[in-house]
Amino acid sequence: MQLFTDLTGPNHRRALGRAITLVESSRPEDQDAAAALIARAEQHARTKSTFRLGISGTPGVGKSTFIEAYGTEVLKRGHRLAVLAIDPTSSLSGGSILGDKTRMESLTREANAFIRPSPNAGELGGVGPASRAAVLLCEAAGYDYIIVETVGVGQAEWQVHAMTDAFLLLAQPAAGDDLQGIKRGILELADHLVVNKADTLPREARLAAAELRRGLHLAPPRPDGWAVEVATASALTGAGVEAAVDRMEHFRRQQATSVAARRRQQRTDWLREQLNRELLRRLHVYLRVAGLENDQLRALLDQHLTIPATADVILTDFLKYSKP
Repeated sequence: MQLFTDLTGPNHRRALGRAITLVESSRPEDQDAAAALIARAEQHARTKSTFRLGISGTPGVGKSTFIEAYGTEVLKRGHRLAVLAIDPTSSLSGGSILGDKTRMESLTREANAFIRPSPNAGELGGVGPASRAAVLLCEAAGYDYIIVETVGVGQAEWQVHAMTDAFLLLAQPAAGDDLQGIKRGILELADHLVVNKADTLPREARLAAAELRRGLHLAPPRPDGWAVEVATASALTGAGVEAAVDRMEHFRRQQATSVAARRRQQRTDWLREQLNRELLRRLHVYLRVAGLENDQLRALLDQHLTIPATADVILTDFLKYSKP
C-alpha cells in the first residue's frame, strides 16, 4: 500500500494527514482501505518505545495552551511529538470547529511536532471513533510521544483513559462546583492532576489543589501502587510545566509493567468497540433496506404496543436478514 509506504518514509506529514482522514471516513468505499492501513500499522515494527498521554479538563481550563507548553518541553527532551486534538461535533450541523491547531501556533512550526484536530463524531468518552487508529498511525510514522487532547466535558473522559498509557487531568482555580463534579467521575482515572492558571489566581489555585487532594483521599487505593499527586502550573509562564513532564516520565518508568498490560487490554477493548460499531452499522443498513423509517417504526409500535416487543421483532428479522 503506497499510502503506508509514504507514511513511514522521511516525508511523511502529508501522508499521515491523509491516512488519518481515511480511517476517520464513514464512506463505505473507504472501509476496506482503512482496515488494510490499520492492519499494516499494527504489524509495523517500531525501533523506539512510545508513550501515549491523555490530557483533559473542563472547558476553559486552558488545555491547548498547556499542551503547547508541555509539548515544547517534550520536544526539548528529544522526542517526536504528535498531538491529536478532539473537538465536539455539532448534533445539528454535524460539523466541528477544529480550532486547536490555531491555538498552538509555536508548536505547529516545530519540525518534530504533528498536530491533528479531529471531530468526535458524536462519540461519548471525550474522543472520536477513529482516535485509536490515529494513535497507531502516528506511531507508525515515527512519533514516540502521543498526546490525546479530549473534548473536555469534565466527567466522561473514561474512553481516553482506556486508550492511553497515562492520564493527566487539568483543573482551574476558582472553579466552584466544577471541582465537585470532577471528584466522583474522574479522579480515580487520573495519574496526575494539575491546577492551571496559577499565575493569575495563585491563592485560588492553591485552594483548588488542596480540595483535589482531599478528594483523592476518598478514592479507593490504586492496585498499581501509584501515588497520584496534585500540582499547580501556569501554561502561560511555563511555571510547573517541566515538573509535570518529569512526573509523567517517572510514571512511565515506574509503571512500565502495568502500562504493557494496559495496552494488551486496550487491544481487546478496541476489538469490542469495533464489533459494536459494525453491528450498529449493519443494523442501520438493514433498517434502510427494509424501509423501516420513522412512519414504519411508528406503525410497528402501534401493532406491537410496547417498545421491548417491537424491538424484539425488528432484531429477530435483522438476525434472519444477516445470515448468509
